[in-house]
Amino acid sequence: MPNFLLINTILVPQGAEYKAVCRGLSGVTGSIPTVVAIPVGMKPLLKYLQQGQFLAPKSRVLIMGICGSLNDRYTVGDIVLYQDCVYLEKRQECDRPFTAQLHAAISEKASLVKSLTSDRVIWSAAEKHHLGETLAADVVDMEGFTALEFFNAGGVAVAMLRVVSDDCQHNIPDLTPAINFDGSLKPFPLAMAMLRQPLAATRLIRGSLTALKVLEQVTNRLFSGNRME
Repeated sequence: MPNFLLINTILVPQGAEYKAVCRGLSGVTGSIPTVVAIPVGMKPLLKYLQQGQFLAPKSRVLIMGICGSLNDRYTVGDIVLYQDCVYLEKRQECDRPFTAQLHAAISEKASLVKSLTSDRVIWSAAEKHHLGETLAADVVDMEGFTALEFFNAGGVAVAMLRVVSDDCQHNIPDLTPAINFDGSLKPFPLAMAMLRQPLAATRLIRGSLTALKVLEQVTNRLFSGNRME
């Protein structure tokens, strides 16, 4: 790992995103951060963080994963680095020096963005556009604000690197009912949501696979010290 990227822990949503990051690190020699799978969603994540041992002051945590676009400028496969996260009328900032170091390491391949955290899946193109315009947000996820609020209060430096998995031009299936109270996915409601909207489901799967591949690649390049091709 490059000397300037002193990262203690990587947090990444459980499931496919966690596996992609682990694959990206599998061929890296030398010291790598601890990778921790976190639950999906604001409430499950907060409960998990409160039970964990993540609050070592002056440590540095990198949150990775995928996100949805709220801005025509960002499309599937784009790498984004968060500047901040908003939720309702509150805002939390990512650590600026840490983010700047990551941006330099990834070169021109990553865009600096403003993000929205939602407590449900933002699935319709119309709502994506509306939220993007009214909140001046570029991307959306379901964990960012909660993580920032928790770690900022404890003096832990946080940066967030994600890859866009769905654009703001198309609907995706509404997967909110498929997310369990503990942040895991419920297989049957997930399958039903996909079957109800087969075209949207196909688009989501294709976009997710693309984003996960990029997530794996950027993880490997970041921690092996190589520039993105």
